[in-house]
Order: sequence, then C-alpha cells, then structure tokens
Amino acid sequence: MSNLSQKLVNWYHVPMVVRIRFGKSSKLGRKRPKNRRLALLLAAILPPTALAAGVLAIWRVAADLNWTSSFAISSGIFSYWQVWLGAAVALQLCARALNRYGKSGDPAAS
Repeated sequence: MSNLSQKLVNWYHVPMVVRIRFGKSSKLGRKRPKNRRLALLLAAILPPTALAAGVLAIWRVAADLNWTSSFAISSGIFSYWQVWLGAAVALQLCARALNRYGKSGDPAAS
C-alpha cells in the first residue's frame, strides 16, 4: 500500500500535454461585410467634406490677398489656410483608403 501512496505523491513528475482548441470562426470574420459597407459609406461622405475644406482654404488665401471680404474665422487654429488645405488632403486620402478597403475582396471590383 505504501507503493501506491508513493506514486500518488510523486504524480507531478509525469509529463503533461495541454491542448487548446479554438473555434472554427471568429466574430470579426462574420462582421467583415458590415465593416466593408461602413467603409464604403464613409468613403462616399468624405470627398464632399474634403472639397468643402479645400474651398475654405482657397477662401482664406483670397482673403489674405484682399480679393474677397474677410474670412469667417478670424482667430484660432482654423484661421490658417494651411490647416484647411491639410485637412482637405487628409480627408481625401482617408476616403481613398476606405474605398480600397471596402472594395477589397469584391470580385466585381477587381
């Protein structure tokens, strides 16, 4: 009987194999079409916003050259034409990236 108790005490010397099994699909994979639709929606909305920012940049440059009346925003960070031009470029680049993401994997687009 002492031999059995000895084996029970020394059970931790036996090598152990641990297996972790993951599911076949993740939640992210199932939501991918919704993400693509949202990306295409935002890609459609951003270019008109970029155009508006570009128009504000041109208006600010024209106001600096005294070609138009004063600019609507007279002080602060948004009173500089560089900020509006940078925002227009950034919005356009984001729209392009979202459009590419939204159309990736679509057999009709390629």
